[in-house]
Amino acid sequence: MLRTIDALFPEEQQIPPQYRITRQLKQDCYLIDGELRRWEGPLQEVHSPVRIRSAAGSAQQRIGEAPLLTGGAALEILAVAVRAYLNGRGLWPTMSVGERIKCVQRFTTAMLQKRDEIVTLLQWEIGKSLQEAEREFDRTVTYIRDTLEALKELDRASSRFVIQQGIIGQIRRAPLGVVLCMGPYNFPLYETFTTLIPALVMGNTILLKPPRFGILIFQPLLEAFRDSFPAGVVNTVYGDGETVVPPLMASGQVDVLGFIGTHRVADALRAVHPRPHRLRCVLGLDAKNPAVILPDADLDLTVAECIQGSLTYNGQRCTALKIMFVHRSIVDDFLLRMAAAIRALTCGMPWEQGVTITPLPEPEKPAYLEELVRDAKAHGAQIVNPGGGVASGSFFYPALLYPVTPDMRIYDEEQFGPVIPVVPFDDIGEPIEYVVASNYGQQASIFGQNTDLLAQLVDALVNQVCRININSQCQRSPDSFPFNGRKNSADGTQSVADALRIFSIRIVVAARETEANREIITGIVRERKSHFLSTDYML
Repeated sequence: MLRTIDALFPEEQQIPPQYRITRQLKQDCYLIDGELRRWEGPLQEVHSPVRIRSAAGSAQQRIGEAPLLTGGAALEILAVAVRAYLNGRGLWPTMSVGERIKCVQRFTTAMLQKRDEIVTLLQWEIGKSLQEAEREFDRTVTYIRDTLEALKELDRASSRFVIQQGIIGQIRRAPLGVVLCMGPYNFPLYETFTTLIPALVMGNTILLKPPRFGILIFQPLLEAFRDSFPAGVVNTVYGDGETVVPPLMASGQVDVLGFIGTHRVADALRAVHPRPHRLRCVLGLDAKNPAVILPDADLDLTVAECIQGSLTYNGQRCTALKIMFVHRSIVDDFLLRMAAAIRALTCGMPWEQGVTITPLPEPEKPAYLEELVRDAKAHGAQIVNPGGGVASGSFFYPALLYPVTPDMRIYDEEQFGPVIPVVPFDDIGEPIEYVVASNYGQQASIFGQNTDLLAQLVDALVNQVCRININSQCQRSPDSFPFNGRKNSADGTQSVADALRIFSIRIVVAARETEANREIITGIVRERKSHFLSTDYML
């Protein structure tokens, strides 16, 4: 298996010409105040998880470099965003909704022209398969368009006045201020934009901090950001997160933290902010989503869903199935089918047709996964599938572990990689107790046909997790559904409509219902003297 894995990494001439990195991407500028400013300081090298074989061995492909900004440079960028917001009186927050929508539409048009370039960078920088990279880009564009449609609907609903108890009022939404957007490496484009776009279109100004991996994918979009929005509305903060982010938070001038990552990092960032009651947090955090497989589950369907749910993009998804509770009466059959399904998966480089298992972008991840497997084996688990757990360089072959017990680290720790722990159970109270005791509460999947048992599980889990999937894997889509979590899994609800609300606040303009006030309000509206107080109906 080790030789097989080693052979997966290509020689230079084996890479199809259309997928080769023909030139390294030297990104030595960042977006600040409407200009692409050249960074004269140090640059960080960006390497691909794809290793290139040669006579001297294999080595990571260097694909480019990006700015390593200082804390001082980050604070300068923050000052620009604060000035652009101008306590809510800046050009962007006072612009009409229709005008802001036109800016985002202009950006989307420019973004579409960079599709091929971004898809290629997703493959090389984070090891995402061609199919998954294309899906991420296209889903991001769809999300932007759906957000704009949802905003139009929200604005239509707010365009009328209400009269209650002798008070005339109009209720509309207003921005919150400066938003720091920090997306994850596994969906660096889509997840970042699920906070950036709604925050932006609601009138906030933006600090975009690219993730640790997936830095270069934003480079093709810098000109589009610059040309589509007023100066200072969108700004990029590059560099080591531990260097540039704490000063931003400690300044107290960040009004909203949009962060997707671990709860430990989120807690640390929130603790630095000197005005916690003024800080709104929109957080997508850890998850240990379980699958509960009942004795009458359709195993063909269940195995197909569990393979996709646990190993799509190497299991590097917060919504991935991270632990599986299987009824003891069917566990042997389940394991045989899962092992066969793993064996049938295509392993290889991101551009290869139908590939599922690809190199891992985090250099330390294979060693961490090996630690989890060793710990499980030391406590009595076995690797069920042939070759499971074998690693070479950035590649880790999926490991199916059984039987997993509470003594093992994999039982509680979120592996965020291709290790599948299987726990046998005799009574459904066992997986229920696991979920109740867990620090995480994002989603769960339940597989079976017995409506009494399914209903019992639904009722037991509905107050522990935020989405229960019946006979299907955990997932975020469709984007119109709420996406949130309990416990350490999230803070705030995201969906196309919810995100618009979470990055804004409801404001009421009210007056007593007198003839004089009626004339005043009518005059303001008729002569379009206010962007906020308006009855314009957006089509």
